[in-house]
This record gives sequence, C-alpha cells and structure tokens, in this order.
Amino acid sequence: MENTYGYPYSPYFYSFLMPQPMDQQQSYHAGLQHGFDNMGHGDNNAAAMASYEYTSQVNPYAQGQDIFYQPTQSTYTIPLNYLNYAPIAPYTQKLLTFQKNIHSFFLSDNLREELQRKSEAARQVLHSSLPSSLNEYHSLVPLDMSPQKSTQTFGYSSWVYKAFSTEDAHIYALRRIEGFRLSNENDIRVVQRWKKVTSANIVTIHNAWTTTKFGDSSIVFVYDYHPLSKTLMEAHFGPNPIFAGSRHVPENVIWSYIVQLASALKTIHGTGLAARVLDLSKVLLTSKMRIRLNCVGILDVIASDPAKNLTDNQLEDFRKLGEMMLAIACNSPLAVTPQNFTKSMDYVGKQYSSGLREVIQSLYQGHVKNIDEFSKVIAPHILQNFNASLHSEDALESELHKELENGRLFRLVSKLGFINERPEFDHDPRWSETGDRYLIKLFRDFVFHSVDEAGHPVVDIAHVVTCLNKLDAGIDEKIMLVSRDSLNCFVTSYKDMKRNIENAFQDLLKNGRR
Repeated sequence: MENTYGYPYSPYFYSFLMPQPMDQQQSYHAGLQHGFDNMGHGDNNAAAMASYEYTSQVNPYAQGQDIFYQPTQSTYTIPLNYLNYAPIAPYTQKLLTFQKNIHSFFLSDNLREELQRKSEAARQVLHSSLPSSLNEYHSLVPLDMSPQKSTQTFGYSSWVYKAFSTEDAHIYALRRIEGFRLSNENDIRVVQRWKKVTSANIVTIHNAWTTTKFGDSSIVFVYDYHPLSKTLMEAHFGPNPIFAGSRHVPENVIWSYIVQLASALKTIHGTGLAARVLDLSKVLLTSKMRIRLNCVGILDVIASDPAKNLTDNQLEDFRKLGEMMLAIACNSPLAVTPQNFTKSMDYVGKQYSSGLREVIQSLYQGHVKNIDEFSKVIAPHILQNFNASLHSEDALESELHKELENGRLFRLVSKLGFINERPEFDHDPRWSETGDRYLIKLFRDFVFHSVDEAGHPVVDIAHVVTCLNKLDAGIDEKIMLVSRDSLNCFVTSYKDMKRNIENAFQDLLKNGRR
C-alpha cells in the first residue's frame, strides 16, 4: 500500500500522533507522575529523586547539566506529552494520516538547500597570490572575479574579498579601494559613527584601515559577509535576471525595494549621516525579496566634500533612490538619463499604478525633502511589507520548531553513542557489555538493528523517532529486548531504559570530573 506521495505505507508513520487507548493513556500519565524526574529514578529511591528537584529552569545546553531537560513540575498541572510531536502553525495543507511522510519531520527541501548552499559558499577557500593575512583577517577569497573595474561610484577601482577573522572566527567581507592614499587621519574616524548605525537593511561596517600589502596604497573596509548575495544590477540586468520570463518587474517587488531602502535611509538620516551610495551596484539582494544597502561610509572617508553639506547629500539620496526604481521599473539602466525620462515615465504610467508613478517621479525630480514625510506617503505599502515579513517569520518559526524536536532526539542518540561499544571505562574493558549497559546495547539493536521475518534490515525512521520519543518521555510502556544469539530476552519499560541510560551517562560524567 502506498500513500499519495508514492512512499510505501508503514504502520509506524505518525503512529505516535494517533489517539491512544484509554488504559494506555492512564498508564502513560501515571508513569509521568513518577518517572518524569530529571534522572528517571523509580519510586523506591526517594533520596535520589529529592536530590534532583530543581527550583528554577534548567538550561539543557549548559555543560555539566543533564541533557534530559525538564522544567519544574510547578510550571504545569498536566505533564506534556513529550513522546508526541506538536507542530505549530502555519500549516501548509491539511493531510490525512496515511498521506503524511517522513519529510514533515525536517526542514523543507528548498530551505535546507538554500542554507546548505550558503554554508558551502561561506566555507569555500581558494589558493591565490593574495596576502596571507590583513590584520586579524586571513584566507582571503576574491568575490568579484571581473577583471574590469568601474570607478564610477568611488572614483577608484575596488575589490571585494571574503576573509576569516582570527578574533571571533567569523567571516567578513573586505572591500579594498585601490590606489587611495589617506591624507587626513580625521576622515577615517567617521567609520566609528557608521559602526553605530544598525538597520536590518544596511550591511554593517566594522572597521577600516590603510595597507600596503597589495603592493600599493589601499584602504580596506570591513563589512558583514552575506554568502551568495547579488547586487540589484546583477539580479535585474545580469546574464540571468530574476524576472526574465516576465514582461516587467512585479509592482509589489518595487514597492518592497522602496520600503526597505526607505527604512535604511530613515536610520542613516536619523543619525546625522547620508548614504551617498544608492546605486544598483551597491544594493545587495541577500535572499528572496531581502535587500541591504552596502558600502556605507566609504565615500565619507575617500571623498569627503566640505562644500556639500549634510542636507544636500540627504536630498541626493532621495534622487538616487528614484533613479534606481525607475531603472528597475523600465527594465533598463538607460531609462534614468534626462533625455529618456519622459518616455520612461510614460512607460511606468502604463505598466504600474498611478501611486507608484507619482512616487518615482517625485523622488527623481527631487520633490522629496524629508524621510518622515516620505514615510507617510508610502505608509500603506509599509504595512503590507510588515505583514509579509510577519508571515515569513511564522513560516521560519514553524521550520525551526521541527529542528527543536530533532535536537531532543539528537541529544538522546549522542548519549547512546557515548555509552554503547565503549572499549574501556574505569579500567573495565567489558563495562559497556555488563549490567544495565548490556540492556542499553540491546535497546540500541531494538531501535536501529531490527530485521523482518526474512532477515532483511528494517529501515524505518518513523520507528526510530517513535522509540526515541517514548524513551525521552520515560513512559511505562513495556518492550522486549532479545540478545543477538536469541538465547536471552528481557522485558523492560522505556522508563527503566531512561533511568539506565542516565545512570551510565552520569558515571561517564563523574569520572571525567575527577
């Protein structure tokens, strides 16, 4: 029998999500009342149970504390069913029990693939002739492989590298401005002001210094590194534009760009600074519909202009924002030239709403004077983007909840791995094969090494998940463990197995603390 996904049906699939018989539920809750202490000791060891009564929450991830995390009993009246999964909203769709499959336990394929690709890109290294280190940064990897460098934005050629920090082991992006010689030490002090600018739509700057390790006089700026990012220029006008199959960029995408960049300008202007780098090549698309303003602070260091006051630079930010949105709306960087402006606005008026056309026109023509007034104009779209971000947060929290459950089981499997097949402990080469540790070994075989009537391995992850969840809960359900030679069998409960595992694990911990 197969389910609608084409996977063979197994009675173990989501069996622990099904309602249990009343007598089993009563046995379960009775077991929880007596066996849900942190160590799983039985009723007869009152002193041991008293020694593990906690007066505050236990951190399950702290070193030296028990991995079987259990809040204080006073936090709830009915013990939680830890052997059952409890998925949280939002739910993708309603499925019957036999339609569900094992993929529901883990991160979605698309999200997992995206995170794995970013992790792979972040850890990638490349042997090159670049300097071995720059201050505390090492293992430089060039991110921009184009041999032709434009000097339009900064007036100098610039290069971008990925580098690893020896101080915190994090990965950063280093932007080098080639051929720049710092003439006034006060110019570089503005970086300290930019370091205090914190916004979800700005790539954070961390440091800046001059160097001659590249064979010339250069200045290097350190930013957060966002793997697999693309500039808006690459995303919309590169070899593989993201909306290649559409006649024009969807309007909601342009509004999202405007709202996010307005958020960045709100933070920058509110701290008495100006962005000065609003350009398609300096805005990063770090994930789906998520953009960040990059390279902030560079022009304040290398091109400080006392003749141009702060107000003029902030007004220029709005005009540059209008140019960017006009180019994206018209699908052409040439649409922003003065000679093409009238035709470009006519095209925007035909393809998009009058509200978007008016906003782009007012930005481009310099009619926007203040970020607060501009925020009032785009307020409806700010609320729409805020609502979309909350939906995205709910979806990610639902995915994270799956990993919370998987983390519990991983800690259990780790304990089993520490105990089973240990060659020697406390000068006893047969420690893992004697006493309660022998039952733990048989339990491992019961969970992972089962075979069917034909002797074929049973590879059923739902069976593994079910058993480990029951073990974590420490319920009174009985199981029969059979030795490998089939000459001995033992009837025990998950509650007893939890106690045995914890006792063996505590023996390992106590020996390690001597």
